[in-house]
Amino acid sequence: MARTAKPKPTEDIKTKRVSPRIPVLPVRGTVHFPGVIQTLLVGREMSVRALQDALNKDREAIVVGQKDQLVEEPESSDLYSVGTLSEVLHVLPLPDGTMRVVLRGMARVEIDKFVFRSGAFSAEYTVSTEINPTTNSTEALMREAISIFQQAANLGIQIPPEVSETITAIDDPGHLADTIAHHMPTSSQVKQSMLEIMNTEERLAELVNVLSRELQVLELQVQLRTKVENEVGQTQREYYLREQLKAIQQELGGEESLSDEGETYRTKLEACGMPEETLDRAMQEVRRLDRSPSSSPEGMVIRNYLDWLLALPWDTVTEDSIDVRKAVSILDRDHYGLTQVKDRIADFLAVRQVSHSLRGPILCFVGPPGVGKTSLGRSIAEALGRKFHRISLGGLRDEAEIRGHRRTYIGSMPGRLIQGLKQCGTKNPVFMLDEIDKMTMDFRGDPTSALLEALDPEQNANFSDHYIEAPFDLSAVMFICTANLLENIPAPLRDRMEVIRFPSYTEREKMQIAKQYLLPEKISEHGLKKSQLKVQPKAMEAIIREYTREAGVRSLNREIATVCRKTARKIAELGETKVDVTTENLSDFLGRSKYRYGLKGKKNEIGLVTGLVYSEYGGDIIAIEVALTEPYAEQPTIQLTGSLGDVMKESAYAAMSYVRANQRQLSSEEFRYDVHLHVPEGGVPKDGPSAGVGIFTAIVSAFTKKPVRCDIAMTGEITLRGKVLPVGGIREKVLAAHRSGIRTIILPTENERDLDDLPEIVRNQIKFHFVENAEDVLELALA
Repeated sequence: MARTAKPKPTEDIKTKRVSPRIPVLPVRGTVHFPGVIQTLLVGREMSVRALQDALNKDREAIVVGQKDQLVEEPESSDLYSVGTLSEVLHVLPLPDGTMRVVLRGMARVEIDKFVFRSGAFSAEYTVSTEINPTTNSTEALMREAISIFQQAANLGIQIPPEVSETITAIDDPGHLADTIAHHMPTSSQVKQSMLEIMNTEERLAELVNVLSRELQVLELQVQLRTKVENEVGQTQREYYLREQLKAIQQELGGEESLSDEGETYRTKLEACGMPEETLDRAMQEVRRLDRSPSSSPEGMVIRNYLDWLLALPWDTVTEDSIDVRKAVSILDRDHYGLTQVKDRIADFLAVRQVSHSLRGPILCFVGPPGVGKTSLGRSIAEALGRKFHRISLGGLRDEAEIRGHRRTYIGSMPGRLIQGLKQCGTKNPVFMLDEIDKMTMDFRGDPTSALLEALDPEQNANFSDHYIEAPFDLSAVMFICTANLLENIPAPLRDRMEVIRFPSYTEREKMQIAKQYLLPEKISEHGLKKSQLKVQPKAMEAIIREYTREAGVRSLNREIATVCRKTARKIAELGETKVDVTTENLSDFLGRSKYRYGLKGKKNEIGLVTGLVYSEYGGDIIAIEVALTEPYAEQPTIQLTGSLGDVMKESAYAAMSYVRANQRQLSSEEFRYDVHLHVPEGGVPKDGPSAGVGIFTAIVSAFTKKPVRCDIAMTGEITLRGKVLPVGGIREKVLAAHRSGIRTIILPTENERDLDDLPEIVRNQIKFHFVENAEDVLELALA
């Protein structure tokens, strides 16, 4: 911000020498001229100090330009020797530590000597004597400078309106030159050179030269701007002329003129095999494209839409090569165990081989992580000779991810199903919808509801995507969904799928999987040879028991990879040619054991029961602890801790009510205690009714002060009448107990039929007791 001011007569100070020294204010990127009032931002420490010195004295300072703007701490050699003696009119401190200062230039000065002291510059100076000839040449230069400056202002220089009016009233040649030079859009070096010219006529001549060059640049900018505007106008004019030409051709010939692009789309669309209804809609879009400008956003949207239609496999089908015996051999080659799962899949393939139907079944693989659900889907695609595409649905919460976005904005696209078909290039691939139980919903819609149409064999022949806006036949697609918990899938979606449960692996199955699949694969991945690494069977058994605790084999796979990395390091660093992993040196590869095999208690304890639970990660055992205390209130209360879910809390209340209702049969003492029930690992949520029997037994043990056998585990739901009802997940629960070294299990009588799903080796090693009521549990569990 700057404005002109009437300068003080230079005759008053032209011979004045200042002593003591006057503060110096270095500035960057600007030049301060005499007769100009200018606002500057002062932020550097040396400048702030100089400004304060000036305020403490007679409010005068010399404003000097800096040669190099990048120098933060200038020396005297970095400053020009000609500056402007200025008066400090106003200073405003700002919150960021800088100061806004208003200066009025008084006269040109030549610096005689710079002095840097106390963190600021000061200087001795001499007021420069200006040569001010009054000739016709000077008058002509003044008029020319004003004329060119006004022309430049009209061409776009950002100049305050009052400046253009002020300069016409200035009659002093030097003041006019300084005022125009201050507002010129040129570099600080050019302005500094004009500050150093003492002859006003020479200064005006230099000013006219600089203004002339700037005027030429501005005129060129205007020409370029005009040319661009004309070209845009020409494009619009051509568009209107083309539209008129089309209308004339329609009147003359009766047919619309076809563009090359539109004709290309028509030819491709007619050859891609889409249904007639979809083809008609596509042709309407082509006609819209013909009427749209080539560079318009609407044209881009239409092209993207047509490209998607052309990329879809409307009639491209992969021929199935179904051979049940070959399929079974592929499944056996890629997966160990899972006999019942393979039998179910073989049944589906046999039906397809006999019926020759293209309609694909909707399968849902349910089981703990790491048991081979996703990899089995790949094997099915290989057995059928079809393309395989995996879609991860974990955490999906937007319905548009399934059905696509509507074509209302640039960047919209189809849903994942249509995208998968495009990538596969065939209309009958195998789609793996992974983690279907992990989908959520929010304000953007419910993706599980969007899947209802796609996974319904009666509806998916006319699946509608919001982007395509035309039915697409998904009936030939074989959908395979995977989930950890079937309960997390909405009932309408669950009803559309054939559920195949994947059981947990037994220890023996893990040994074979590690031996036949995991270890050879990791040896190859880590660049080792089979002869360079040998893992003894006892060592592999120790890895399974002491370093992993899972239903699947993912953690086992990671531990084997760690052994291979350590082996590669021994070979690279120590030059060993063969590494033998045994139980003695296993800790050198994997560190200390993470789990203690056989988690059953070491002694019988009062109020402590081992229960069996089933979660999305497989089966596991839990400890149920009960402590009785004197009641604090009039009526005894029950306190539940350990992140228990609502169903598990209800089981605790039912067990407590049964104990109170039958306390006379359990003990001669009256039951008037506060009960504290706790299930350790409080950070892990727990839920389900299967802990009811264990909670009841723990309460009775604490009440009667009879210890519970530490070598026994139990599961089952209890009622208010003491009946023991069946529960689910028996296979996983029993395998978890077997992994933990427990060999005696109490089960509901109606769960006896579930023992057929257990491996024979597990059935032979565990003793099962089947109970119908709570009294039978106490007879078996209490020591």
